[in-house]
Amino acid sequence: MKVLVLNCGSSSIKYQFIDTETETALAKGVVERIGMVGAILTHSRFDDDSVKIVGEILDHQIAIEYVIAILLSPNHGVIKDAKEIDSVGHRVVHGGELFSDSVQINDEVIKALQDNIELAPLHNPPNIKGIQAVTRQLPKTPQVGVFDTAFHSKMPPHSFLYGIPYELYKKYKIRRYGFHGTSHLYVSKKAAEQLGKNVEQLKIITAHLGNGCSIAAVKNGVSVDTSMGFTPLEGLLMGTRSGDLDPSLILFIMGKEGLSLGEANTLLNKHSGLIGISGESSDMREILTAVKDEQKRAIYAFDIFCYRIKKYIGAYAAAMGGLDALVFTGGIGENSVEVREKVCEDMEYLGINLDKLKNESKETLISESSSRVKIFRIPTNEELVIALDTAKIVSGTVH
Repeated sequence: MKVLVLNCGSSSIKYQFIDTETETALAKGVVERIGMVGAILTHSRFDDDSVKIVGEILDHQIAIEYVIAILLSPNHGVIKDAKEIDSVGHRVVHGGELFSDSVQINDEVIKALQDNIELAPLHNPPNIKGIQAVTRQLPKTPQVGVFDTAFHSKMPPHSFLYGIPYELYKKYKIRRYGFHGTSHLYVSKKAAEQLGKNVEQLKIITAHLGNGCSIAAVKNGVSVDTSMGFTPLEGLLMGTRSGDLDPSLILFIMGKEGLSLGEANTLLNKHSGLIGISGESSDMREILTAVKDEQKRAIYAFDIFCYRIKKYIGAYAAAMGGLDALVFTGGIGENSVEVREKVCEDMEYLGINLDKLKNESKETLISESSSRVKIFRIPTNEELVIALDTAKIVSGTVH
């Protein structure tokens, strides 16, 4: 089956056109600056043919038209008829408690996504716009929603409930949901394959480290805890997000700075994390350059980033009663030698022994041969997970 995978943001759409039989991306690209001056579509094909198109892309509807048009292009496309798009899989950030698995999209599902907008006000609206745009452009093509939250839906109550009045959970569904679910699912399964074992026999910690960061405890193939919570703000230090902090700090800062709720939300989500501490950048590569120049605030940012990951690893190993594998993924997790080395430093007591030479290479398994816990560097492939889930559901296979 050929599946168009869409990840719709407020001003961008990332896409891949995947053949699920061969598990290969026939084409991929991104539409950026939707609704702004100088909108651009960047497209590449499996044979490395690439093109950039600048146009007036006013909304998601026009952006989807551009994506389908480039897939059909005689010069840069990979299909001759839109009917060759067998199905469309959407990355949907928040499914609330309603969706514990991927689902074929219909009017009831769209209504449920709209009801969950307050749980993900920055993400669900553009996800819905993408679905509606495809419906208008490809009305007969089945669409599937694959939820970031779904993989974490089997967490036990002691992991997902907060220490607030239980009535607030029942009334507003305030709980830990977790995100990056497709990434944690994919790399945990890949680690199990590398070990030659069934994922249901293993205790794995997966660290998705990018501009957004989360870590998950995957026990016997099930996410039993994860660092992101009610929103993607909780947990690890991130590029621009604060991660864990004392809740009363928010009230204190709002009072001292005279901030509104919206301004406080922006402070914690857009101006905190690496960029807030370092004053330099939210990009780990630039942070590391500043660290080499011995800039104190950059050193603080780097150390805090790695320390929090280390703390979660210790906590999740305790929560699962042991650890078989540690997986690094995401832009930072896959590419930063320094972060992986710092996180694994002095972790031998847990059976974590990093091989520094392997860590500096492009190898997947980067632990010492004697290490009880196997350490992996595995590139994530969330788009493939979405495509495979979409194909299974559309073909009627039980997921």
